[in-house]
Amino acid sequence: MEAKPFGIIATVGMLVASNLFMTFAWYWHLRLQKPGASAWPLVAIVLVSWLIALVEYMIAVPANRLGAASGLNVAQLKIIQEVITVCVFIPFMMLFMGEKWRWDYLWAMLCMVGAVYFVNRARL
Repeated sequence: MEAKPFGIIATVGMLVASNLFMTFAWYWHLRLQKPGASAWPLVAIVLVSWLIALVEYMIAVPANRLGAASGLNVAQLKIIQEVITVCVFIPFMMLFMGEKWRWDYLWAMLCMVGAVYFVNRARL
């Protein structure tokens, strides 16, 4: 199947958007555990997270279908998603959660670049 560049670009954009929602769905509530923050019941946290994750699924599922229709295989879609996860998560944890930069994040990202290479090596 011939790759369709516009479909692949749209897929990546949609996966970035979906990953932003999923990162918030999984981690936003951890800020509530910081000193001085109000405590929410766990059931409320789960329900809010599910609502956020619903939006993520509404973007991610069509993105993966579009990516597959544009010539990406399942391994390529998964590796793209994992790279996006790292690219979204590192700024999220530093800007939203207040974590400090560590060089290990760069080394982890370089490992992901290697994964992208190996998954796409047959296409190169």
